[in-house]
Amino acid sequence: MTSMDPSSTQHPLHEPPSQLPGAPPQAPQSTPNYGGASGKGAEGSSDSGGNPFEGLVSHLRRSWLSGRTRPLEYRVAQLEALGRFLDEKKDEILEATALDMGKPPFEASFSEILLCKNELHDTLNNLAHWVKDEHVEKNLVTRLDSAFIRRDPYGVVLIIAPWNYPIQLFLVPLIGAIAAGNCAIIKPSEISKHAEKLVAETLSCYLDNDCYAVVTAGVQGTTRLLENKFDYIFFTGSPSVGKIVMQAAAQHLTPLTLELGGKNPCYVADSCDVRNVARRVAWGRFSNAGQTCIAPDYVLCSLELQEKLIPALREAITEFYGPNPKDSPDFARIVGDKQFRRVRALLGSGRLAIGGQTDEEERYIAPTVLADVLPSDPAMQEEIFGPVLPIVVVTSRDEAIDFINARPRPLAIYAFSCDTQEVNEVLDRTSSGGFCGNDTLTQVTLPSLPFGGIGQSGLGQYHGRFSFETFSHPRGCLHRHMGLEPLNTPRYPPYTPQKLGLIMATFQIKRRGNCTLL
Repeated sequence: MTSMDPSSTQHPLHEPPSQLPGAPPQAPQSTPNYGGASGKGAEGSSDSGGNPFEGLVSHLRRSWLSGRTRPLEYRVAQLEALGRFLDEKKDEILEATALDMGKPPFEASFSEILLCKNELHDTLNNLAHWVKDEHVEKNLVTRLDSAFIRRDPYGVVLIIAPWNYPIQLFLVPLIGAIAAGNCAIIKPSEISKHAEKLVAETLSCYLDNDCYAVVTAGVQGTTRLLENKFDYIFFTGSPSVGKIVMQAAAQHLTPLTLELGGKNPCYVADSCDVRNVARRVAWGRFSNAGQTCIAPDYVLCSLELQEKLIPALREAITEFYGPNPKDSPDFARIVGDKQFRRVRALLGSGRLAIGGQTDEEERYIAPTVLADVLPSDPAMQEEIFGPVLPIVVVTSRDEAIDFINARPRPLAIYAFSCDTQEVNEVLDRTSSGGFCGNDTLTQVTLPSLPFGGIGQSGLGQYHGRFSFETFSHPRGCLHRHMGLEPLNTPRYPPYTPQKLGLIMATFQIKRRGNCTLL
């Protein structure tokens, strides 16, 4: 596996990467540096007229075309190697995420280790079944033939990961890419620099260096990387950068998955257990210091419920982090200075009900609740991606649903109520990438559920079998019998009414039963 750090000019389409999480920052670019255990991809170094990654992509493509990654045994061996990476580098992963954003070991062990191992084990448990050809129904003409769907690997895929969960959000897509039989280039985020260094320096000790490579790059290098032709691109980050990635993919008509994010609404009905709601919402909002793409971004509730919820949230925050969360070992920090200043600027929205304390030197922002926030306030104009929870007052469930539907479709919608019918009504009348009733975040722990956005919050899905299918091309196959030529005679000229009648009878699909509209 090769680690590369290129130098090049910036693409004119790149915006100043400050608006949303996942957008890589402007950073000085170093001279091309080709490292890694094998040194493969050094041929990617080129003069000013070439692309610094062309050789690396070509090398991986040759490996893929050789058929090396296709056997099931090979895929299983590489996946098991990822399991060893998680086991043997656990302490280093915990240390890197702590250095990057003060992530508590408990949260890192759960989100960066356990969830990855669950995905890995689910894939290893089922891969032998997933790779089997899926036989399909046939008509009379093809009754003696073989018709099936074969899930082929795409080829050489690119995985661009964000900084907020720097191990999970490159490793889970990589599990799907390997399971499907692809070669892959992984581009971890340079914002979480300690995690990036760990991945770049150690992953090559576990995976086949001829088929998998790590690229370290900032904005300019990533732009040059995207100029190459890939067979699939998987990007996790902000909508603004997602548009750039999609435009780059369009140059080669490359299919892609975009995991983006957005403002996830959380509707809380009057008929709820306020204490339980407060604990579950506070956990979902303030874990990882709010730097989670599926965190509840704002609460919608009645004025009466807001006045009950605020003291319950204060109690939950104190229970979780003590009277001064800054001293708690269980509360993370904002990943960088630019991100800190962006989130701090949102604290002026509405009425400060809880928290609001900041320390720029430590990049600390206290768990904060803003009450009576207006739709026009700054906190409602962008994804917060920090430990700040706005509460927007609505007069009814219908108004809350209208509020949600008037905005871009989010990655997740949350609804709390002791009345199951009320939760289901929010589910039935809204649209989002995913949904969770009476809790937050936990939907992402199930590999059996697809994870992905819709509209501005993303394109495509993964986790469990969905990861395997994302990185696989469903290839429709028909293998006909070489003999029995008389069966084909009716389709050949010269045409006659009798031949047409025979063809219509043997090829047609008949409707079964009737559909009754009630």
